[in-house]
Amino acid sequence: MPEGVAAANGFKNKRGAYVDRDKPAQIRYSNINAGKGERSRSCLEYYGMFQMVELSKAQDIEAGDGTTSVVVIAGALLDACAKLLQKGIHPTIISESFQKAVDKGVEILTSISQPVQLSDRETLLNSATTSLCSKVVSQYSSLLAPMSVDAVMKVIDPATATSVDLHNIRIVKKLGGTIDDCELVDGLVLTQRVVNTGVSRVEKAKIGLIQFCLSPPKTDMDNQIVVSDYAQMDRVLREERAYILNLVKQIKKAGCTVLLIQKSILRDALSDLAVHFLNKMKIMVVKDIEREDIEFICKTLGTKPIAHIDQFTPEMLGTAELAEEVHLDGSGKLVKITGCVNPGKTVSIVVRGSNKLVIEEAERSIHDALCVIRCLVKKRALIAGGGAPEIELALRLAEYSRSLAGMEAYCVRAYADALEVIPSTLAENAGLNPISTVTELRNRHAQGEKTAGINVRKGGISNILEELVVQPLLVSISALTFATETVRSILKIDDLVSDLLCLMSI
Repeated sequence: MPEGVAAANGFKNKRGAYVDRDKPAQIRYSNINAGKGERSRSCLEYYGMFQMVELSKAQDIEAGDGTTSVVVIAGALLDACAKLLQKGIHPTIISESFQKAVDKGVEILTSISQPVQLSDRETLLNSATTSLCSKVVSQYSSLLAPMSVDAVMKVIDPATATSVDLHNIRIVKKLGGTIDDCELVDGLVLTQRVVNTGVSRVEKAKIGLIQFCLSPPKTDMDNQIVVSDYAQMDRVLREERAYILNLVKQIKKAGCTVLLIQKSILRDALSDLAVHFLNKMKIMVVKDIEREDIEFICKTLGTKPIAHIDQFTPEMLGTAELAEEVHLDGSGKLVKITGCVNPGKTVSIVVRGSNKLVIEEAERSIHDALCVIRCLVKKRALIAGGGAPEIELALRLAEYSRSLAGMEAYCVRAYADALEVIPSTLAENAGLNPISTVTELRNRHAQGEKTAGINVRKGGISNILEELVVQPLLVSISALTFATETVRSILKIDDLVSDLLCLMSI
């Protein structure tokens, strides 16, 4: 490189190493382009894409909904950053201005929200329905929305709850039937079948959950036993029979009528001989219970896991009104345990569908609806949907920018303009002209119609609250906050270790 060019583009540091002045700007643009979704051309852009993935995950954990919106907003803000950087505005000024804008935005969103009570079932249903309307299974929202609301209300105390543990709501997927066959069960549902067909229904059930095997024990090391005559073989069989019978008698003595057996990877959890004895003693048996389901089962039934036969006592058992194996119209069977005497605050949702794709989509849709209700439990306020809060934010922030001076005003105005990407995207997805729709929406809000939004069903702009299109305040606030935080973190990066970054992307 000629010496004159080197002097223009960089300088030498104290150690004599050449430092490129343009490198920080190149890295910022590289990360911005990756965050905006443009094709990655180098390992330098890996960090920007990684941030977008993490952003979507953070939104999903916090609100459970708005994962697409948060990435779209972040992309629009990154686009605004690129234009501001090209005008020569320092990244620190942009970052601090964006923070002022988001603080003001949260204040504005809170001021236009409406408080909601958890006792207002209709409002909760409207929120869940709005979440389901954008899903593939939207035509079943009249079934899935009430199911989601009821599930959340059963696992919390509305008077004191500040959040919802969704692990207390178990979604059970069962292939067959249609989404119309989905149901909410106030109890426990197991997809495993009853082993002994002679006992498929037990009333006033005493339920035990064991983590040991009802089969002949094995040695710790691989050994072979050679039986040389029939007398020895008979003795082995008698010992095995006596051992299994003793175990089953102790289970029966404790009063157990329904036995759940955890899945074993070392040997058979249940031998044929044990099934025979349990069947004679009228004990319903369900085996292959997964380890990750143990906690939910114990909480639901009020039982305790039993690791050894000596611990099998009446105090370890749970009690339920009914345990039965239910036939599903030719598409398999389920085990339902209902009427638990000492239940934990848990419920089960059975999701049905004609194929795996439909079931997976229904499960995802129900999860999003549950998360929307959880948002209302965490922050009990609603705002209009349909792009109404974003366009109102854009107008109010533009007005706020006029009260600022210098570069801050310019950056806050750019932030406000970027928020119009949500109504613009909504209009485009609804088959409307995004430019004319957003312009009309902006004019309606300027005239004081704060709840005017894009009505996807009617293909125009209307009072979105009257259409019952609402969303939790927490979804919008978290999307705005997370998107801004991510953009600010990307802006502050001016150097990357390329070799390490390439290794991370492999």
